[in-house]
Amino acid sequence: MGLPIFALIFALVIHTFIENSQTLQTSFYVESLILLVFSIYFFLYLIYNGFEVRITDEVSKTFTREYLFSYLKNELKKNENYALMLISIDNLNDINTLYGIKNGDRVLEETAKWIAAYFKAQKIENFPLGHIKGGDFIIGLEGSESEYTTLLELMCLKSDEMSVDDIEIKLSGAITDTSYSHELDYMVENLFELQEQRRNSREALPEEPMTPNELESSVINAINKRKMSIMAQDVYEDGVVAFKECFVKLRSPTDKPIYPKTYTKIINRLGLTVEYDLMVLETLLLSTSNNEDIYALNISPTSLRNEKFLQKTKELLRETKKKLMFVLEEAEYFSHTSKYNSILHSLKNSGVLIAISRLGSIHSSFLYLRELDIDIVRFDTYYSKLEKLKENRSVVEGFHVMAKEKGVKTWIKNLENEESVSLAQELQVSYTQGKMLSGLEEV
Repeated sequence: MGLPIFALIFALVIHTFIENSQTLQTSFYVESLILLVFSIYFFLYLIYNGFEVRITDEVSKTFTREYLFSYLKNELKKNENYALMLISIDNLNDINTLYGIKNGDRVLEETAKWIAAYFKAQKIENFPLGHIKGGDFIIGLEGSESEYTTLLELMCLKSDEMSVDDIEIKLSGAITDTSYSHELDYMVENLFELQEQRRNSREALPEEPMTPNELESSVINAINKRKMSIMAQDVYEDGVVAFKECFVKLRSPTDKPIYPKTYTKIINRLGLTVEYDLMVLETLLLSTSNNEDIYALNISPTSLRNEKFLQKTKELLRETKKKLMFVLEEAEYFSHTSKYNSILHSLKNSGVLIAISRLGSIHSSFLYLRELDIDIVRFDTYYSKLEKLKENRSVVEGFHVMAKEKGVKTWIKNLENEESVSLAQELQVSYTQGKMLSGLEEV
């Protein structure tokens, strides 16, 4: 863009100098010099700015996240009805590991082409398609969610046939529209939540829908005013109650229940994790009267590694003399295990038992079983269904033996019936627990 302008200015100055060299005044030389300096500056600025502004992603050849979000915000302002669709390559990490990053990049590009070709075959063209992160693409579509739901389902079914050379690709998707929110950030969050629900397809607790702004405001209000209810469920060892697991629901200003699957991401996003955990911990310790019962409470590992949380927890335990178990779940492995162990030891000295959740599902739980000084490890709920427990009998037995060698007890929850309980006991699992909705009592 700048080169023609620079060339014309240079040509004009040289031509004027040659034709009128005898009559030119000193001001001409000064003005020419200034003009050349500014044109060179403009030229270099355009080059530099060209590196900064990028519309398309180098790998997938689709829009970058920054440009796509900017484009979609304008579209949401212009259109009353607008839908966003999320398409994800579920096995991209496996592809990168097995076939190399270059092949992973090729899969991203080929998937984007396949998506575009599929939409074109459905007579849908000129839509924005952008690469958001990892194997995730977002598509913007004019109209409502109902117009494209069937298309999305058929596309995910058709993707079973899709491969790049010998590399199999697994796609999943979700869709939302402006009936949920006109705020792009909320819509994108909702897409990932919907997709996670589809993948897990576990029983969902009934919950009345709220708008994102209302939900966020309700969560903040519940934390500030300590509006919550804590339910407890018995966990058994050899038919005797060993401890109780706690479940927390927040309450909206209109007293609607807000469940963890809804409020946890909001608390994390707003940076209220420590405040939330302290609030629940203090409420539990001050509301229970029996000093003999042990209450198991889900605590964020981030809070556990926070100095303020640790100090307050120890103060509360000294004052109330209650018994607690902290249940920890962490997808990303925390490598400073010596520091982690020193924190756990200080809590155990205050009478807190430590449990690690989701053994047999997330990698970090296995590493923590191996490296941390813990008391209990809980199997992932994948193994709770009777048929899965039967199919993976050797896996459960193997993990139990490993835990026993470390002096750690095992725990399995959400068992559906007596047959499941009997099988878990046959596999020598230390603690058994019923389904989430059975035997709940308010604390």
